[in-house]
This record gives sequence, structure tokens and C-alpha cells, in this order.
Amino acid sequence: MRIKDGFVMRDVMGQSVVVATGEANKTFSGMIKLNETGKIVWESIAEGMSRDEIVDSIISEFDVDKTRAEAGVNTFVNDMIEKGFIEE
Repeated sequence: MRIKDGFVMRDVMGQSVVVATGEANKTFSGMIKLNETGKIVWESIAEGMSRDEIVDSIISEFDVDKTRAEAGVNTFVNDMIEKGFIEE
């Protein structure tokens, strides 16, 4: 799983957002705001972590059970794949 070329996360006035740059900006103009969990998932994908590793990171960071962490990570990742920001 990796972030597609042309999509980057930036901090804008204390808020983490994903924006398109370069060629990606031709098909997506705007930004996606990320909450704290989304930021961790995005950064983890950028570092090359697997879904299982990301789930473990979320469990450690937020003290949630595995079922809830897996559901949240899967929802986020699948949404980002559908929107064309990341690919498996």
C-alpha cells in the first residue's frame, strides 16, 4: 500500500490536510481534512507500514480494542483508495 504520487499531507493552521500537487491537481482540487487518527494512518502509509502494523499503532496510541482499530483503519484506507489517494 502506498500514497499515490502527487498527494501530500500538510499542516495548515494547526489542521492536517491532504492536498494534490502537480499532475494530481488536474483531477483533484481541494483538500481533505484529517483528524488525529487519520494523520497517524496517513503517516504510517507514507512510512510503508502494513494495515496490521497501522492497527497495532492505533491500539497503542489510543488504547482501543483491536476490532475497533481494524474497523477504523479499514474504513479510512478503503475510503482513500476509492478517492484515488492511495493504492494497494
